[in-house]
Amino acid sequence: MPILKTRLHELRKERNMQQAELAKLVGVRRETIGNLENGRYNPSLKLAMDIAKVFDTTVEDIFTFEDDDE
Repeated sequence: MPILKTRLHELRKERNMQQAELAKLVGVRRETIGNLENGRYNPSLKLAMDIAKVFDTTVEDIFTFEDDDE
C-alpha cells in the first residue's frame, strides 16, 4: 500500500515558519500540521491545495506517494 510522503516540514523551515503560523493560514489546528508532517494524517484535497497555495507551489511538489516495501 502506498505511503504519503510530504515535504511540508522542509518547506516550512526554509521560510522560518512555525506549525501554528501555517495552521492559521490554512484554517486548521497546529496539531493537524504536526500530524501531516509525521505521516499520521492524510490531507483533504482542499487542505493540500491550500497548503500548496501558501508555498506558491503544486500539491505534487509537497505530497507524493511511495510504495510500502513490506
